[in-house]
Amino acid sequence: MGKAKRERVLKDNEARAVARTLRVSPQKLNDVATMIRGKKAQTALAELEFSRRRIADTVKKTLESAIANAENNHDLDVDNLVVAEAYVGKSITMKRFRVRGRGRSSRILKPFSHLTIVVREVEEEAA
Repeated sequence: MGKAKRERVLKDNEARAVARTLRVSPQKLNDVATMIRGKKAQTALAELEFSRRRIADTVKKTLESAIANAENNHDLDVDNLVVAEAYVGKSITMKRFRVRGRGRSSRILKPFSHLTIVVREVEEEAA
């Protein structure tokens, strides 16, 4: 018996990949996500390859996973893929304390984030 199959959230020409609990603040991750949003998939991969941000490698792996999902699971053409959405969400925050002067302590927050990348197949424009 079992449960009924859940309806697909995305359209037929879309695929996505999610990276959860990345050890970077959402603000820093959003800078990298903004860099690739709306670009062709191959261009976005090239930009991430040469980015100097530490988290760019993880974002690149997530984008490659979304492209692989589009190709293998949804039979989409890799050459026509565009990064339709790239958004960031907050995750947990580890709280740590550091000893300060005069017997005091201060709180240190170590945030984590989630990254979701959605790629969409677009039709080639007639030239």
